[in-house]
Amino acid sequence: MASLYNTKIEELKGLGKKRAELLHKLGVYSVGQLLNYYPRTYEDWSQVTDICDIKNGETVCIMARLSSGVKSGYTKTGNFIAKAVVSDDSGSCELVFFNNPYIRTMLRQDVKYRFLGRATRTFNEVKLISPTFADEKDKNVIKPIYNLTAGLPNNVIVRAMKQAVEMLPEEINDPLPRELREKYKLCDLRFAIENIHFPSGSQALAKAKRRLVIEELLVLNLGLRRLKSIKRSENKNLVKTDYSNEFESLLSFKLTNAQKKAISDCVSDVMNPDITMNRLVQGDVGSGKTVVAGSLCYTIIKNGGQAAIMAPTEILAEQHYNSFKEILSNTNLRTALLTGSVKKSEKERIREGLEAGEIDLVIGTHALITDKTLFKNLALVVTDEQHRFGVSQRAKLLSKGNNPHLLVMSATPIPRTLGLIIFGDLDISIIDELPPGRQTIETFVIRSSKRARALGFIREEIKKGRQAYIVCPLVEEGEGDSELASAQEYAAELMLNYFTDIPVGILHGKMKPAEKERVMSDFSQNKLKILVATTVIEVGIDVPNATIMMIENAERFGLSQLHQLRGRVGRGSEKSWCILVSDSTTENSYERLKTMKTTTDGFKIADADLKLRGPGDFFGSRQHGLPELNISSLADTRNLETSQRIADYLLSDPNFMYDERYRALNAEITRLFRETGEETLN
Repeated sequence: MASLYNTKIEELKGLGKKRAELLHKLGVYSVGQLLNYYPRTYEDWSQVTDICDIKNGETVCIMARLSSGVKSGYTKTGNFIAKAVVSDDSGSCELVFFNNPYIRTMLRQDVKYRFLGRATRTFNEVKLISPTFADEKDKNVIKPIYNLTAGLPNNVIVRAMKQAVEMLPEEINDPLPRELREKYKLCDLRFAIENIHFPSGSQALAKAKRRLVIEELLVLNLGLRRLKSIKRSENKNLVKTDYSNEFESLLSFKLTNAQKKAISDCVSDVMNPDITMNRLVQGDVGSGKTVVAGSLCYTIIKNGGQAAIMAPTEILAEQHYNSFKEILSNTNLRTALLTGSVKKSEKERIREGLEAGEIDLVIGTHALITDKTLFKNLALVVTDEQHRFGVSQRAKLLSKGNNPHLLVMSATPIPRTLGLIIFGDLDISIIDELPPGRQTIETFVIRSSKRARALGFIREEIKKGRQAYIVCPLVEEGEGDSELASAQEYAAELMLNYFTDIPVGILHGKMKPAEKERVMSDFSQNKLKILVATTVIEVGIDVPNATIMMIENAERFGLSQLHQLRGRVGRGSEKSWCILVSDSTTENSYERLKTMKTTTDGFKIADADLKLRGPGDFFGSRQHGLPELNISSLADTRNLETSQRIADYLLSDPNFMYDERYRALNAEITRLFRETGEETLN
């Protein structure tokens, strides 16, 4: 089939230059690409309804004969109209066509057709308005519907596709050899291509789709794994001695088994002479990822290297700095905080200390990646809340050392199967255990009619010395849906009507960075008792005294986002609550909010989010540079897992890449990743 990728689409009969150019707009330049342009949906003509059973407003398929010739004329507004009566054994029906003068030659009397269209029924009169139709002898009763562009109707693509399918060679070099297909119960490539475009039935379509989905996910899987192995390089910051037990002795609490396992994974990486560590430590809110990073920093520094931790906000950087300063207070390790608000003279002193090797551990924000910040021996880079940094920012910090190790931390729970795809260039450690003593956050779902009662509950908690967050989806009145709560308007209402005697702060994304930092700092110092905010507080603020999270219009947020917001409370020893306010009555919203109420397990929530909303909550379509997928979805966890099992099976053979049986599969991997600019796979 490789030659069909070299056959231009213009070579198909009856297509013409203009229509070929329209196909180019859809990314189709060759016949091979056309065969990979799969239908977006299908019309099922296999379920035939008797005319007497048609209900008003239904989209139905009937099988009937023309019982009268086609009559035509013009409406009062000048539009061409054609009518015909068709009948089956149960009754008759009128067909109505607009602006189609050729219909008289297209339909023949006494020939049986399938007609598909939307029906109207008034008493005993049934009409189908502008139905599509096909001869009864047409065996393709499941019709493909493709994504189109202006000027390119579906039937043009269907005709072109039929030619393309007929051009398939007698012997197709299937990327999946017979023994592999038999092992995983997959159909052959010819059957798959023919039946994805022109299914002989619903079962054939299901078999074809499963085969093509698994193959595409397998190619993606194998390509990402190959990319990871190519990006590996010799360890230029080799660690000789593991000091993680010594670090643990400095702690006033016990590590969980999950934390110990993550630390062990990291230490194994940095002590491996063949690789530079590229690892993601992924853990639920409050699972203790920072301690894992601290342990690795300690080992790196004790072996003579420097470590840098980059946080997305100044307040989070300060929190990390204060935590590490306390843990390391009885050691000779030298730490520093480098952020935008640090005084100029202090910045210069810190930078001089980093360049001279007099500072071992630096914690900071974007100030770490400026040209003025230099290191003597940067051996480890840690980025907290990875999704808050661009790839170029991470690369700039890494460039300040001699190929330093990289540790990425993320509190966004991602199903492991999906994580292997999203973070294809990173090894993954998961912390799936919370430290002992953490109390479960009790979650309630209420209607807006109960809001006053909820605000009264917040007042009672504040009387006890606690604090609360109230989250709104919008910033100011008039932005988007006017029915949604506005952070500014809401805060004003609270200050004027409910909490006249309680300090309330406002935080949203349109505020200047310095202003945001000031508000968060005031809240963390208990100067503000209530913080009305947008999702800017999703990460980056740790206030153990805050015990209530109230979220307005909760149905507007994804589950993973709601879970992140809920994780801002319950960080101290006091009982905490999350109140979700929603008047939505849709089934999807109900299911999502019910999930939030019944579990606090971030990974279960992530799985539910993936099923309900797809992978968009976890990353943008092109955010991670993944190749475009033609037929599969990263939300299809079952087939994703199957593809990974097949990838594991293939890679268990060290000669897989050089096996003649898999030449076509390896060529598919190269072709797919060449489209993303990853020429390294060639």
